[in-house]
Amino acid sequence: MFGRAGSFAGPFKRKHGVRACALLNRDIMKFFRTAVLAILAVPVVAIAQQQVVKPPVANYWVNVETAGGMSMPGMGGMASVMAGMMGGPGQSGRKIGLQLGSQRAADSPRADHYIPAGMEMGASLPLQTPQRAPAEQGERDLPQGMEQPKGRMLIYWGCGENTRSGQPVIIDFARVAQGQTPPNMVSRRIRMPTAPSPGRARTYGDWPNQQDGKSVPASASLKGDHRIAGNYSPEIQFSLGDGHDFMDRVELSSSPRGAGAAHVSWNAVATATGYFATVIGAEGNDTVFWSSSDVQEMGGMLMDYVPPSEVARLVREKVALPASTTECTVPAEVVKRAGGTPFFNFIAYGPEANFAQPPRPKDPRQAWEPMWTAKVRFKSTASTLLGDAAGAGGRRPARADQAPEQGESQSAEPAQKPSALDPVKEGVNILRGIFGR
Repeated sequence: MFGRAGSFAGPFKRKHGVRACALLNRDIMKFFRTAVLAILAVPVVAIAQQQVVKPPVANYWVNVETAGGMSMPGMGGMASVMAGMMGGPGQSGRKIGLQLGSQRAADSPRADHYIPAGMEMGASLPLQTPQRAPAEQGERDLPQGMEQPKGRMLIYWGCGENTRSGQPVIIDFARVAQGQTPPNMVSRRIRMPTAPSPGRARTYGDWPNQQDGKSVPASASLKGDHRIAGNYSPEIQFSLGDGHDFMDRVELSSSPRGAGAAHVSWNAVATATGYFATVIGAEGNDTVFWSSSDVQEMGGMLMDYVPPSEVARLVREKVALPASTTECTVPAEVVKRAGGTPFFNFIAYGPEANFAQPPRPKDPRQAWEPMWTAKVRFKSTASTLLGDAAGAGGRRPARADQAPEQGESQSAEPAQKPSALDPVKEGVNILRGIFGR
């Protein structure tokens, strides 16, 4: 446009001087450099957004847990509520859960997971398709004549002998039931994949089930070849090796610390990506909830499988404890307000193995149409009473086969009026409503 390269620069230099010409050249070069970078960036973004990803015909999940949970006979309804918070029955041992969802239909669906010999559970585990049941009334719905929930939830967080300033955050159950969420409540969103389920698949099967619910042996191993075959899913095959097996069992140890605090320590779990702990208890109509997070966090979805990438983010944000951590102290105020024997629940997040056929193309311009995907995820859990005789010196719950002491009531729990609501259970139900669980 300007002819030869020097046809414009020469007159400009004579009119405005050498320095002005140099400044102009610098600005021109900066402009072109920025423009070139912007032009180069556009195709990258555009290409990244072009890949077409279609849902798989079948999606298979294997949930693997090493549970160090404690059996708590004598705690009655409290034990079942705590087990619900843990996401399991509260029994120790090795556990697996299998979930197969497919977009194919079958008149008489059948599928089996053929397992390695190291599982010591036979040749295969049958995936049973459950009968669809009508939707039941939600737990939060109050039966006719039932009074509105009463009480509060007191929320604490952070390891240490003493609570920190700004604690507790208080949630009034009655106000939450009316739709009034406390403005100072904090909880992070966790990016969690959606598991296969009867409502998301044309045909679904799982294990354990009514057909087969055998226990997993303590010496079982997942290492080896796995094959899932049936009449409503493409055949799925994958192999698991070192680093993708049952995690080590968590061993908790509790002892008094300072003026009423409870110090909890645990063994380092080899394949753990991070840890998280909670305490829950009750005092009158108040439910007390504490988490090991260093920052305010309700932890509504953290006592479950969490993808390693999310755990890494939570560790950076000081919500989850690093895998190198082996101890934490529950503040004295939490122990005291939680009824003297608060329930300590712990999770060690584990690795994850993902498979797909065909694998996802590296070229983002090529569409990905997987026939199947499979996910194997791991966790190790444990729980204890901080006031347990093995810990802070409290009395252990009575065993079911143990006769009550003289003068002690035969009933583990006092009878309640039909209209009375368990504050802990109601607190759990309301929190599930808040976090959509």
